[in-house]
Amino acid sequence: MLYTILIGLLAGVVAKMLTPGKDPGGWIITILLGIAGSYVGTFLGRTLGLYQEGQAAGFIASVIGAVILLLVYRLFTKGKAA
Repeated sequence: MLYTILIGLLAGVVAKMLTPGKDPGGWIITILLGIAGSYVGTFLGRTLGLYQEGQAAGFIASVIGAVILLLVYRLFTKGKAA
């Protein structure tokens, strides 16, 4: 569990650094972003045939998933006051 939190934090931080701009939250949101990014990366990897059933996404796929989530967030909050 601690490993998941640590990797989630790292993936979330890297994703936020790759997509500069106004994003929500502090370190807890960043951890959740990284963990959710891992799920998105795993799903996309399985859809594209890169991962077999039971395999989880690696760090790079987790960061890519987190970046996708950040971009989707920005798409839905564009023009709204934060």
